Amino acid sequence: MARPGTRLGPRPLPLHLATTNLMLLSSLAAWPIAKDGSLPWKAHLQQPFSSLLPQLANVDPNEFNAALIHAGLARMGAMTAGLRRYRAHGWHRDLPDPPVAWREGGSRLLSYAERGLPVLLVPSLVNRAYVLDLAEGQSLARWLTQQGLRPCLLDWGDPGAAEQQFDLAAYIARLRRALRHLHDSSGQAPLLVGYCMGGNLALAAALSAPDDVAALALLATPWDFHAGGAHQAALVQALAPALVPAAARPGEVPPMLDVDMLQAFFWALDPFTVLKKFTQFAAMPDGSEAERRFVAMEDWLNDGVPLAGKVARECLIGWYGDNRPVAGRWMVDSRAVQPQDWKKPALVVLPERDKLVPRDGAAALLAQMPQAARLDAPSGHIGMMVGPRAEAGLWRPLADWLLAVGSAPGTEKKPRAAVRHRATKVQR
Repeated sequence: MARPGTRLGPRPLPLHLATTNLMLLSSLAAWPIAKDGSLPWKAHLQQPFSSLLPQLANVDPNEFNAALIHAGLARMGAMTAGLRRYRAHGWHRDLPDPPVAWREGGSRLLSYAERGLPVLLVPSLVNRAYVLDLAEGQSLARWLTQQGLRPCLLDWGDPGAAEQQFDLAAYIARLRRALRHLHDSSGQAPLLVGYCMGGNLALAAALSAPDDVAALALLATPWDFHAGGAHQAALVQALAPALVPAAARPGEVPPMLDVDMLQAFFWALDPFTVLKKFTQFAAMPDGSEAERRFVAMEDWLNDGVPLAGKVARECLIGWYGDNRPVAGRWMVDSRAVQPQDWKKPALVVLPERDKLVPRDGAAALLAQMPQAARLDAPSGHIGMMVGPRAEAGLWRPLADWLLAVGSAPGTEKKPRAAVRHRATKVQR
């Protein structure tokens, strides 16, 4: 975690600055072509852009050029002000880690309570686990303890010498061992909650060890990697072989995919995200809750984790490129990961505004898990977890569902019908 004055983000910074400069330069280059009517694609322009073409014919070129430069520099200045403000901000995450209940390699199982219905929270491999324990008032893990649950967070950690040789099956095997430990120590099969890529790992682990899982919740978990994002899939197919080259010799471990390369991949999903969000940050009131939340989320986003080479190839080429999961061709230990094989209670959570995992791509799980309940969270991919509406939109209905399908110590298991009563947003 970077301290104030040492922040590296937004990463990779040169790429974000170049993108902003490109916006200005492209505007200066494109408007004379638009003015003389020679744009080959002008017939495809939609309102309000198409209505600008006749107006351009009557503008003074020098005045318009100056106005473009002024507007572009103003936007760059606002973004730069936001960047400087963020990089110098005094906030830093200071939540103490809870006790470590289990450890293997670079991974830890963090235990937030000693009693209650056991819940294992599984984050993605490419970002730090503490998005589920970000800050005071932004911690799903700590909030769940107040609901009579016993959450444990699987912190994957940094890939060490052993993990650098891992493939997805090796990480899933580690998750199964964490499940077994929690099952043995609590005397109850845990409820398994996977977030983003952690949902894919959780699903595979649950299918291979169903006796160690009481129920399965998948939050913003990608399954059809081409639905709602065909352009993203095409981009990954083009770039993946260069980003994660195969091992040069038999038995050699493919190189790691470093954090800046991963962040460049996320940049490609929306190249102007940094321009928009840091411009907004520059205008936030000093000392506001919105300012603090922004810094906390941005610190987490830039505190990434490198990805083992084999894992990177499986994800970028096998998932994003070949779309193997939804086609039933994602194999773990020679067995296809088939959501329809899960027969116990399941919940699929779909954020309403998700740029990282298109809604249709996550919704594909519902078609293959007919018994699953559905929850529509009124936020984006990260906002649903740590945003100002996280508690009402996700935490509360998720906790209600977990309590409904599980059995807290000394109580009887609640019927599934209670889900509709206590969490009205959950749909069957």
